[in-house]
Amino acid sequence: MLDTEFGALPEWDLTDLYAGEDAPELARDLAWLEKEAASFAADYEGKLADLDAAQMLEAVQRDEAMSTITGRIMSFAGLRYYQETTNADRAKFMSDMQDKITQISTQLVFYGLEMNRLDDDHIAALFQENKDLARYKPVYDRLRALKPYQLSDELEKFLHDQSVVGATAWNKLFDETVAALTFTIQGEALPLEAAASKLSEQDRDLREEAAREIARVLGENLTLFTRVHNTLAKEKEVEDRWRGMPTPQTGRHLSNHVEPEVVEALRNAVVAAYPKLSHRYYSLKAKWLGLDKMQVWDRNAPLPIEDTTHVQWPDAQKMVMDAYADFDPKMAEIAEPFFTQGWIDAAVKPGKAPGAFAHPTVTTVHPYVMLNYMGKQRDVMTLAHELGHGVHQVLAAEQGELLSSTPLTLAETASVFGEMLTFRKLLDAAETKAQRKVLLAGKVEDMINTVVRQIAFYDFECKLHAARAQGELTPENINEIWMSVQGESLGPVFEFMDGYETFWSYIPHFVHSPFYVYAYAFGDGLVNALYAVYQEGDADFQAKYFDMLRAGGSKHHSDLLAPFGLDASDPAFWDKGLSMISSFIDELEAMED
Repeated sequence: MLDTEFGALPEWDLTDLYAGEDAPELARDLAWLEKEAASFAADYEGKLADLDAAQMLEAVQRDEAMSTITGRIMSFAGLRYYQETTNADRAKFMSDMQDKITQISTQLVFYGLEMNRLDDDHIAALFQENKDLARYKPVYDRLRALKPYQLSDELEKFLHDQSVVGATAWNKLFDETVAALTFTIQGEALPLEAAASKLSEQDRDLREEAAREIARVLGENLTLFTRVHNTLAKEKEVEDRWRGMPTPQTGRHLSNHVEPEVVEALRNAVVAAYPKLSHRYYSLKAKWLGLDKMQVWDRNAPLPIEDTTHVQWPDAQKMVMDAYADFDPKMAEIAEPFFTQGWIDAAVKPGKAPGAFAHPTVTTVHPYVMLNYMGKQRDVMTLAHELGHGVHQVLAAEQGELLSSTPLTLAETASVFGEMLTFRKLLDAAETKAQRKVLLAGKVEDMINTVVRQIAFYDFECKLHAARAQGELTPENINEIWMSVQGESLGPVFEFMDGYETFWSYIPHFVHSPFYVYAYAFGDGLVNALYAVYQEGDADFQAKYFDMLRAGGSKHHSDLLAPFGLDASDPAFWDKGLSMISSFIDELEAMED
């Protein structure tokens, strides 16, 4: 625990992974992995086509065991690094582990390549013969979806080896640069997370100072950020071209196990809804703030009537846990160890990675949640969000290492649902019209940030990668692309200060996970539709919900949503989800009367 002004905040205890860099268990696992990878290659390379069903099952289970140990090692190295990204020893340890794992796993590249050369009828016959093997069919389906884009064995091994000095190295440079940035606001030197939190303070002069200081520091580092984006976008274009992928987004859609037309239907529905969502809401907010025009530092400003008292950590914990327990005591029971067993790292600390996440680690251990808790109402919702991920990851672990990982399109389901439960709990407890108005406005802003803003981010990435395919991009080129989507998504009530055009540069998803961002909008729309089913009083909803979370990556989104009578491929599905946001804005407008 770390004592702060928000109470004693929990810190990670990573000993469930390893006790330290010099832990004998870590040395043991590395040695086993190296020996097992060599043995696996000797036993199976060039021989997969000759295996019967029982032998194929053994190969799959051996691969799963290696994936588990690999995940355990890299989870430990990565989580320690994110706690303190400016620590040179931790950075070196993570790089050393990445190098070793890459070197060991090069021997295993043949496995996926050979598997994709097997005849479809042969694979189907093996599944038919052995039900334990058939359980892994979703793994094969996702792997074989990549078959048309597979390169030669030699090239695949080269790309695997080269990754540590390619995208991985550029990702690390980006992380270390962002973590080391210092912003001076009211004479205090702050990291990015703390500086950005000032944009939601009540004092408008403070918000403006923070916005301009963030713009100044980003501007000073824009050449480096431009180089990172140029290099990663070009590297992706080269690899996609060699693989024959038709669009820059294809790889993401394949890994998400979602059809391009479903994503396009989501994107088009959200863009068409900009006027009735973000444009309408921000016009309303401008009136509340007494402004004719909104500046970028007003976007996340609290309402003048909002209670800006900091939420103490014990109160935040109680809010979320009560909401979870009201839905189902089992949900709160699964969440409890996160608070009591060192599974959450909550405090803002020098060098700590910005943002928040829930890392599933491996199915034989448990997830870890990272926050940067600043005592704001939004931080409570972030806790509810990441804890939802954690609950999902605990339940999905029942599937085992290869089947537990949920495609990004469904990965945000439990997190956004956890937020919605917490919001509804607080809304029901509101004692005055003003309290209800503040809660509704906060929820609308969160939903706009999750849906409108993330689809604008997706459009930015689409435009960025298309432009990069035509040649090197200058900072001004990328700034212009950024502003084109910002104006469209936020609406005519906004004016944009000089320097805001650089705000694309610190967003990690563009660097780490190209085109990831539509998953947030997918998850929000899906949860809105799910919550509507819940409100309609489906007596079996909780059981169906937990079954969906337990499924992890073992089923397609269409199969998981079918028990709820939902279909994400239907364009009307997304309109249904967006209508919930619109209805909240309707209620806020009615309060003006």
